[in-house]
Amino acid sequence: MAVAAFRGGFNGEHGGSKRMESQHSGKRRVFVQTEMGYVLGMELDRSDNAHTVKRKLQLALDVPTEERSLIYGDTVLKNDLSYVRHDSPLLLTRNCMHRSSSTPCLSPTGKDLQERDLSGPIEILGYSNHFSRAKQLVKEIVKAMKKGIDPIPVHSGLGGAYYFRNCAGENVAIVKPTDEEPYAPNNPKGFVGSALGQPGLKRSVRVGETGFREVAAYLLDYDHFANVPCTALVKVTHEIFNINNGVNGNKIRKRKQVSKIASLQQFIPHDFDASDHGTSSFPVAAVHRIGILDIRILNTDRHAGNLLVKKFEGTGSFGQVELVPIDHGLCLPENLEDPYFEWIHWAQASIPFSEDELEYINQLDPFGDSGMLRLELPMIREACLRVLVICTIFLKEAAAFGLCLADIGEMMSREFRGHAEAPSELEFICIEARRLLEESKLLFDHVKAGDNEEFQFEIDCGEREFDLTLNMEEKLSSKCLSSRSKGVNGQNSLYRLEESVEEEGENEGNVTPLCLGDSAPPVWHMGPSFSKLSMSLKNITIGEKSWRHEGTMQKNGYLAGTSSGNMSVHEHLPASTTFVKLADMNEEEWAQYLEKFQKLLYPAFTNHKSVSVGQRQKQRLGASCQF
Repeated sequence: MAVAAFRGGFNGEHGGSKRMESQHSGKRRVFVQTEMGYVLGMELDRSDNAHTVKRKLQLALDVPTEERSLIYGDTVLKNDLSYVRHDSPLLLTRNCMHRSSSTPCLSPTGKDLQERDLSGPIEILGYSNHFSRAKQLVKEIVKAMKKGIDPIPVHSGLGGAYYFRNCAGENVAIVKPTDEEPYAPNNPKGFVGSALGQPGLKRSVRVGETGFREVAAYLLDYDHFANVPCTALVKVTHEIFNINNGVNGNKIRKRKQVSKIASLQQFIPHDFDASDHGTSSFPVAAVHRIGILDIRILNTDRHAGNLLVKKFEGTGSFGQVELVPIDHGLCLPENLEDPYFEWIHWAQASIPFSEDELEYINQLDPFGDSGMLRLELPMIREACLRVLVICTIFLKEAAAFGLCLADIGEMMSREFRGHAEAPSELEFICIEARRLLEESKLLFDHVKAGDNEEFQFEIDCGEREFDLTLNMEEKLSSKCLSSRSKGVNGQNSLYRLEESVEEEGENEGNVTPLCLGDSAPPVWHMGPSFSKLSMSLKNITIGEKSWRHEGTMQKNGYLAGTSSGNMSVHEHLPASTTFVKLADMNEEEWAQYLEKFQKLLYPAFTNHKSVSVGQRQKQRLGASCQF
């Protein structure tokens, strides 16, 4: 399988031979994007640094560069640009994001772009051999553009999207500029309010970063297992794209040639989507394969509208259909989020995996996948890769245990009772693994500090390690804390992480409290057994934040008391809660955390199977974000 080719030590490096070739050649091309979405392609010399790049950008686009930084994935670039790969996108963003509605939007002219950006009308960013089909699409589109066949705007969804056509006028690709996403400064449908790199429609998916997630889903779909259409990240220049006059969303009437970074996905002709067709005719294998991908990438937006349905034609194919999954921009969040799996209650999801599907899952290598994405998409954040690792390990262990797709999806989904949400079973396992990690660190620190209790420490550690493996049901009983003793509106007994992405820098290096209550005793002394987990899930309430804002009612998809006109999408969709954060661990802590996480899985699966018989279905939020 393709996954096997990526086994080995990547250790965060951004590339292999291709990276070395670009360094020795002396010339590299990069595409620098401003926080307002404008893009400039430029050649880097060996002598270039972040300062010279910003100077070139200022001269070309007439944008301010003072108090701004060049961002490359998780890295703030300074003098050394040696590890920036050829054809990589860079982001120029403010050091302090204090934006007002009067912030000017300085638009480059077509003349500026043509004189200083010598790249073609559509350029694929990256080297991958996976993009051979995308290259063919680009050739067809460019040929059509030269003949005057322009793209067509897509009017559905919340973000800007465009159908690009071939010489016959047929749709062959759909292009989604990163600066026209919901929240982004150039969104054409009124959903504006943030600069690129700030929290977006989902708090753990930043504005302007859905494009590379679309590509990641395609790259992770080895052997075209789930049928994800060919997708690539591109720099594209055209006058059809939307430009707003500042963050207030007022459109500039006069069209100009403008370059943007966007995702380009092959257009798949289809008959309808899953919302317009009965699910009983969907092939079991297709539902399983799409579900396997959704679990690996923690898809937070798998609704029926992004499952395309194609009818098979011909003799003997009556009623047979093919499913095509699209729109993966809200996968791989930076923290564990509540996923949305449309298929979770379909009958096909309760059928056991086939031998071929189990073999595919068994061959998955989460660390190889992470290394591959670092190589192909160097702008991807490490936090996203850790979510991929956690979810893939969870899938592999659950499938090997014998759980079906519906069971796995249920364990990953949060339950909503009234106006409150409780962590999913997966999140509970992650919280417990983190608590065990923090406790082992405290024990180690006490010994290192010279408590002269080395012998006693060895005895305690031995007992606890033995207990961890042989009596896990008592270990996880901390989930059984109930809020009943505090009343319905009491404070949440479970520590909840802050969901604001922009605060990550302030919290860096801090140890996150993971105890389940101020007076909660260590897990191995708790009385109730892990088998009561399901009851504890039902009893936990969240206090001040929930899936709906306090005192509001939802009407027609909007919160009461808000308008439905030109506004920030914060007014349309509530912020989600983050219970589990993975990015604040160093590499050593991350390795230890994964060990503890895996040890907790078997008893969790056993418990889920024992309590799921006859259990009612979870109440889920049922909200998705159609782009």
